[in-house]
Amino acid sequence: MAELEAVQETEIIAEDKIAVATQWQLMWWRFRKHRLAGAGTIVLILFYVVALFADFFAYVDPLESEAQRSLMAPQPIHWFDEGSFKPYVYSLKGTRDPLTFKRVYVPDTSKKIPIRFFGRGDSYRILGLISWDRHLIAVEGAKASESLFLLGTDMQGRDLWSRLMYGTQTSMMIGLVSVFLSLVLGVVLGGISGYFGGWIDTVIQRIIEILRSIPTIPLWMGLAAALPGDWDIVKIYFAITIIISLIGWTELARVVRGRFISLRQEDFIMAAELLGCSKTRIIFRHMVPSFISHIIAATTLAIPAMIISETSLSFLGLGLRPPAISWGVLLQDAQNIQALVISPWLLIPSLAVIIAVLAFNFMGDGIRDAADPYG
Repeated sequence: MAELEAVQETEIIAEDKIAVATQWQLMWWRFRKHRLAGAGTIVLILFYVVALFADFFAYVDPLESEAQRSLMAPQPIHWFDEGSFKPYVYSLKGTRDPLTFKRVYVPDTSKKIPIRFFGRGDSYRILGLISWDRHLIAVEGAKASESLFLLGTDMQGRDLWSRLMYGTQTSMMIGLVSVFLSLVLGVVLGGISGYFGGWIDTVIQRIIEILRSIPTIPLWMGLAAALPGDWDIVKIYFAITIIISLIGWTELARVVRGRFISLRQEDFIMAAELLGCSKTRIIFRHMVPSFISHIIAATTLAIPAMIISETSLSFLGLGLRPPAISWGVLLQDAQNIQALVISPWLLIPSLAVIIAVLAFNFMGDGIRDAADPYG
């Protein structure tokens, strides 16, 4: 009997807690129950930590090349030495393959190179501000660029691990910037279309329909191919970001328009109009906040599409170009089937794309479910 009363009391307390909770609290409680969304969020946090501190996670200059080290296989780390935790790698020595006459590198088991975590290496600036020389992984008694190749090297002998760290920085950030631009265009144009209606709504909807009727990839390819060849990396970066955003805003604009049409006749909107609030205040102070959770969910689900778009354009040679580094640029080496058969590790950047896209989708599904906490 006492246990039943305790259970009933707990249920009453929980109901009271829910009754006085804000919408954001309800969303957070529901989001925490979505395990895949939680796992995806943790993975994305790790990705963005790498993106912010790529210099720390990379142990060599990603642009440093050496033709003699072309297409070296990934180098395994040996974690224990003589029964104790002492990570090390074997030194590599070059030899000639008697069948293909290709220069290959094999481990020299007579020479061990100790690995140190948070060791000293090339100096860099944290977030472009603080000078530092510590790296996540460093080698002792040797130069990292000549002795450590955790994911192997590419066709020009550049370390793939360090390039992957910098590629993560570029690809993850370009997805955020593209979605931000799409968000601004979608909310502003969709809001104007839904709130004012009439000929304004007709014009904006026809523009959306024209943009959505054009095949996406050919449109991106045409715009990207039109970029001047003498532009520097920064200009190309922002140009590709804008190109990717040109299509992404249309879907969000339609969602926002539909919500605005349904909200126009709500009592709180009519009250705001009677009180003399300006149209800008009504839109951005009263209407947009009422469904901001749905906008966040839609935005989260749009980011992976932006990442795939940049990767596709760069892979085809129409997006970012060397010496810029992104996941798409790294995968350009995988276009050569012969090199891919000999060096399958060149496909490792594709795993980063797959994991990031899945993590965004899992998190987006969780946010979308949590956005309707009463459902």
